[in-house]
Amino acid sequence: MEKKLNERQFTCSGNKSSHSLLKIGMAMFLLLFLTKSISAAVADTTQWRQLFNGKDLTGWKQAGPGSHYVEDGFIKSKGGMGLLYWTGEKFGNCVIRVVFRMRDENSNAGVFIRIPSVPTEDNMMPVNTGYEVQIDNKPELSGEDDYHYTGMLYSLTKPLAKPGKPGPEWNTMEITLDGKRTYVYVNGIKVCDFTEGDPVPAKKFDFEPDRGPRPETGYMGLQNHSDTDVVFFKEVAVKPLKKAVKK
Repeated sequence: MEKKLNERQFTCSGNKSSHSLLKIGMAMFLLLFLTKSISAAVADTTQWRQLFNGKDLTGWKQAGPGSHYVEDGFIKSKGGMGLLYWTGEKFGNCVIRVVFRMRDENSNAGVFIRIPSVPTEDNMMPVNTGYEVQIDNKPELSGEDDYHYTGMLYSLTKPLAKPGKPGPEWNTMEITLDGKRTYVYVNGIKVCDFTEGDPVPAKKFDFEPDRGPRPETGYMGLQNHSDTDVVFFKEVAVKPLKKAVKK
């Protein structure tokens, strides 16, 4: 009788332990599931959003002379000087990534940012109201100086470094819009860091942009310079700026 009672007590105790372990296991599983779900949700907000789908120019529109088209998965251009701009929204407090290569050993183009209103057929409108982040590794060939080098806010900033690669090598440019501050990395190296109000040189040429402040948010676009200066783009992407960004 005592033996049976002990066995019964042991069985009950074992069942209670099993139920406790089961509850703990389920709680740990639920916690892990929720943690992964929250992590995934956070990760989704920091992923690059592709503006170019690799197939056509959906979401883009040409303003000014020349044209853009898609071939071999790249955005290419004819004629100029015009602008292919993203129609969907204005950009601010974000990072814009552009992967490009020059058709020839050196070519000329640009990535425009902070354009306050929809670009018009006047090709100087984005020049004078926004900023052009220049693409040109050899500005001296056209009588220009370092203020016109790849990654510079055209004619406004001087390069911190010159990591631009000649054609046909690919380059990655990341342009960060952080409030009134704009900084640029080319191939992982910082080349430009500018904040509204920083001193800038006087205009040297009439085709340089008007001086003055630009808005914190604006349209962005890709420049087609001319038939002799062609740059191919294979990626244009954007992601929101985190609260704490590594400078």
